[in-house]
Amino acid sequence: MHRKRAVALEYGLNAVPVVTAKADAQLAERLIEEARRQGVYVTEDPQLLALLSRLNVDDEIPPELYTAVAVILSWVYWLKGMRPGDEKRGRDGPQSRTQAS
Repeated sequence: MHRKRAVALEYGLNAVPVVTAKADAQLAERLIEEARRQGVYVTEDPQLLALLSRLNVDDEIPPELYTAVAVILSWVYWLKGMRPGDEKRGRDGPQSRTQAS
């Protein structure tokens, strides 16, 4: 049986995406539920989750994860009808939660 885990990333005005929250089990479920309630996009990527789970809250993602995270952020931008750089002009920056069960 797999335990649910979640990692939250924020890009927005940061130069590099940053881990803003991590959770396991019921707390992960609550984190995902709250993210969805607030309109934050949630995606499932077990491999990326395993790598991001090794980071601490407030850590920037390492360069070896840039491509994988960029793919997810490009999806978030597309869903929000944004272009890279919009967040630096005052529009909401993309946020994503990555989770797997």
